[in-house]
Amino acid sequence: MRKLLVALVFAVSVVPAVAQQTAEFDSSVNRWLKANRGKAYPRFAARQVREIADNIIAYQNTDGGWAKNLDMMSCADPDSVIMSLTPRYRTSTLDNNNIYTQIAYLSETYRVTGDKRYRDAARKGVEWILAAQYPNGGWRGWDVDAITFNDNVMPGVLWLWLDILEGQPRYAWVDKKLRTRIRHSWDRGLDLLLRCQWVRDGVKTIWPQQCDHETLLPVKARAFELPGLVTNESTTVVMLLMRIENPSPEVIDAVKSAVAWFDRTKIEGKKIVTVSVPEGLAEDPNIKADRILVDDPDAAPIWARYYELDSDGFFFATRASVKVYSLKEVPAERRLGYAWYGVWGNWVLDKYPAWLAKIEKVK
Repeated sequence: MRKLLVALVFAVSVVPAVAQQTAEFDSSVNRWLKANRGKAYPRFAARQVREIADNIIAYQNTDGGWAKNLDMMSCADPDSVIMSLTPRYRTSTLDNNNIYTQIAYLSETYRVTGDKRYRDAARKGVEWILAAQYPNGGWRGWDVDAITFNDNVMPGVLWLWLDILEGQPRYAWVDKKLRTRIRHSWDRGLDLLLRCQWVRDGVKTIWPQQCDHETLLPVKARAFELPGLVTNESTTVVMLLMRIENPSPEVIDAVKSAVAWFDRTKIEGKKIVTVSVPEGLAEDPNIKADRILVDDPDAAPIWARYYELDSDGFFFATRASVKVYSLKEVPAERRLGYAWYGVWGNWVLDKYPAWLAKIEKVK
């Protein structure tokens, strides 16, 4: 009876607090499914908090980080999964919303269970991030050795640091000494982030996908990820900046400039839809769907993913690194397999009025 009562208390108090975080693993899960051709496999349920947390520990590399694109909720043997990967894909990386998501899950699991194994594993993850920070204050992604905003590498780490510095309960385990180190890392990262905001003709805009470590100029990553301004990750950057209590004049200016850019570049009366093509596409009969831009006067504003550095015009690219200017010109595989348009800017525009009112009130 005692064991049953303990189990019931754990289910009532722990599961709601931790299980909601499993959505943070969706990026890795989607890539896991793609790599395994969508084959079904047994997974732990969100309520199986300890099993998932134990899985996360089992997948943790000796350096404290985690390899990307693994399903932390898979019931597969972690050792077998890791051994099936090539050496490069076993390495720790922040790519695809990785490492800081495991730290958050482990920290919350420790908060509600008191099991020190989860705290210790989270601490190892934090140490990995601190060690991985470049002297310039940035972090790199997977595809290129550069300051990386793609896949929320920079903003994702700084979001975690802000959670810790704000004193979120799940990070109560962070002691004063470690918190001081995180504060220094945050300060360096924030300074670099502000310096990476692209300035055109004296006017700040948004952020590139990657920046050179030395010059801070936008650089290319994958073949279809050419130097340019990127809307998706820039929204995360702005949302991060709007979280800062008592923001500096530099932070306020960065937010206002980015919001102004999003407002003037929004595309209205259009939306992206995926349509069925049973007969197959002319360019590839095996592809039975297509993604197109259609008119819709009631649609929410959208933005292209990539914008030019010297204008507010947007562009697309092929796997041959050829810049094109319409979705039709992108080969079908990339047209369907990449988010070239999105509603990202609405997150910023929706939150901005309340943030601005708060800032004006403080003044």
